[in-house]
Amino acid sequence: MTDEKLNRINALAHLSKERPLTEEEKAEQAVLRKEYIAEWRRGAEQVLESVYLVDEKGTRRKLPRKKN
Repeated sequence: MTDEKLNRINALAHLSKERPLTEEEKAEQAVLRKEYIAEWRRGAEQVLESVYLVDEKGTRRKLPRKKN
């Protein structure tokens, strides 16, 4: 996510504390938040993909995915 988009998210958050947001601003805020959360989840998944568990014998194995 670009710094410009992060700054816009923060600007809308500050603006919402000063006055109610317009419908267009609320829609923009929702889109930006959804994009931010999706990017955060992708980053978290990448970190978890590189995690290995080591048992007491020193054997390494990948962290298993949680089944839904």
